Amino acid sequence: MSVVHNIGPKHEVRSEVFRSIASLITPASVIAGLRVSSKKQALQELAKRAAELTGQPERAIFEVLLERERLGTTGVGNGVAIPHGKLPGLDRLYGLFARLEQPVDFDAVDEQPVDLIFLLLAPEGAGADHLKALARVSRLLRDRAVCDKLRGANRPDAIYALLTIDETAATDPEGIEVSASRG
Repeated sequence: MSVVHNIGPKHEVRSEVFRSIASLITPASVIAGLRVSSKKQALQELAKRAAELTGQPERAIFEVLLERERLGTTGVGNGVAIPHGKLPGLDRLYGLFARLEQPVDFDAVDEQPVDLIFLLLAPEGAGADHLKALARVSRLLRDRAVCDKLRGANRPDAIYALLTIDETAATDPEGIEVSASRG
């Protein structure tokens, strides 16, 4: 679903309304077995991959991610991090998921190393959609059973399927969430 915002004569911003994790990622935006040795290297590699997906400069993405980490860690616990930020020039929300080959220190709230990272990038004016997407990703990755399955998956298509499996059951044909598939 696309929403058009008129912000003056001859100026409009078209943005995608957040519907599901499947609207954020594709199998091509899933990395199985990313080899990094630090938080900084993980963010650099994710910025590089995100630049390829979004057409935005790698350095700008990396700086946005670093700035967000300066505000507080995005390592949310249970080996999971959800780095995120807003960028001018994006036309929609973008996601990128990586399962690390080896866990790295991410300054997580539970002080445990991170091996599952879901990167979320949003347009500068995303507002509620950015927050809805963060909440949905967070709910999914709080589920220990899901995380265990993600850690055991070796192929991007298998990881993608795990990340998006319950969404068709939880969404009606209009894209409106009708029940919570995970708690």
